[in-house]
Amino acid sequence: MRHSPALARLIDALHALPGIGPKTAQRMAFKLLQEGREGARELSLALTGALSAVGRCQQCRMLTEGPLCLICSSDTRDTTLLCVVESPADVVAVETSASYRGRYFVLMGHLSPLDGIGPEQLGLAQFETLLAAGGVREVILATNPTVEGEATAHFLSELARKQGLRATRIAHGVPMGGELEYVDGGTLAHALLGRQSIY
Repeated sequence: MRHSPALARLIDALHALPGIGPKTAQRMAFKLLQEGREGARELSLALTGALSAVGRCQQCRMLTEGPLCLICSSDTRDTTLLCVVESPADVVAVETSASYRGRYFVLMGHLSPLDGIGPEQLGLAQFETLLAAGGVREVILATNPTVEGEATAHFLSELARKQGLRATRIAHGVPMGGELEYVDGGTLAHALLGRQSIY
């Protein structure tokens, strides 16, 4: 069945969101227009407001409403540690762990030549400037354990090495509480390669 142009556009816009398939997008559109019009207006206002107010931190590229994000403007963070992540969601994940008190650099993606994503799109000139400014002693590479994420981590480690800085990679392996029989082979391979001495 064909939808009216405005409804089709709404469904397409919702379908563009991660994890939203065409049927879910259609169901959401119908819900918003059928019985959730007040919520839809609120969503529209919030989205419009966020689009005009939220930009990138001048230092780490995290999403923020000011020139610097709350992390970069904090005087309680360890400025000698710099954790490189692919997205703002990754910053939230690391912060939720409450085990890291350094600063971040947000790539907003990963190297992917086939998709036209190179060093320029990831802000790596800004990253090199940040490293060259001094003060950072360790770069923690927390990109995703994908082929692109690993390639990006390797590229970044070379940039850190040129500045004479220590580059480390976050460990990937068996999750806490997990059982080996349910862990996939790739994860186990990473865990075995990244094993550490216990004495």
